Amino acid sequence: MMITPIHRFRDIERKPEYLQPDKCVPPPSHSSLGTMWFIRDGCGIACAVVTWMLVFYADFVVLLVMLVPSRDYVYSVINGILFNTLAFLALASHFRAMLTDPGAVPKGNATKEFIESLQLKPGQVVYKCPKCCSIKPDRAHHCSVCKRCIRKMDHHCPWVNNCVGENNQKYFVLFTMYIALISLHALIMVGFHFLYCFEEDWTKCSSFSPPTTVILLILLCFEALLFLIFTSVMFGTQVHSICTDETGIEQLKKEERRWAKKTKWMNMKAVFGHPFSIAWLSPFATPDQGKADPYQYVV
Repeated sequence: MMITPIHRFRDIERKPEYLQPDKCVPPPSHSSLGTMWFIRDGCGIACAVVTWMLVFYADFVVLLVMLVPSRDYVYSVINGILFNTLAFLALASHFRAMLTDPGAVPKGNATKEFIESLQLKPGQVVYKCPKCCSIKPDRAHHCSVCKRCIRKMDHHCPWVNNCVGENNQKYFVLFTMYIALISLHALIMVGFHFLYCFEEDWTKCSSFSPPTTVILLILLCFEALLFLIFTSVMFGTQVHSICTDETGIEQLKKEERRWAKKTKWMNMKAVFGHPFSIAWLSPFATPDQGKADPYQYVV
């Protein structure tokens, strides 16, 4: 079998004894697999907490600085409900993206029994990760933060304190979309509120003093503009990655395409679920991906 340049970046073995299965700790029992997925990374936890605090700050300014003092009751109610609904969906999506197993390969599954169960034929190759002692399925990559091999790993995002992979990409896409929407909504409301305050008396357009009101609005404007740009770019790159069925790591490494090419619509349904419905926009709906293809351990 000819070894391509892609193969040289992986630990390639053909026989169980060469994979050193005796040095691998057996995977955990099924009873321990039901535990909640959470990455204990200090930087990631701090970024996740900051994310929630920024959303709460935006909600504070929108409600107490702009909407509650407004004399237009209908304007306040409609925008208050819309902003808080989008903020709730954004935080719910963040929560699901952070606490959902992104597609971790069982740790320590490079045992003699598992390798023999693959029934390797002459010329076939399996990939072993020397860091987590796992036999990698096709398109899996090792994350140094999660310390696991992740199926269809796109990247590790500190803002959600988790990898973005096969099982939680939908929630990450929804998170970026809803953050972009509330950022845009906040910018529009800040613009209208500044116009309102310039036309009216500054002491009547807010419950706070004029200097405090200006500072709070400028900080919100800066935050909203920054995250609108950042999350819009992330949302666009994620949708492009899904449509082309090529993860960020695969694009970066320019890996050779070894999987079947599908239509953009099929790739979208593979991430968000079958069939198309309003559930695509819900962070509470687990994607029904239909009959999944078996994971290829052998090349």
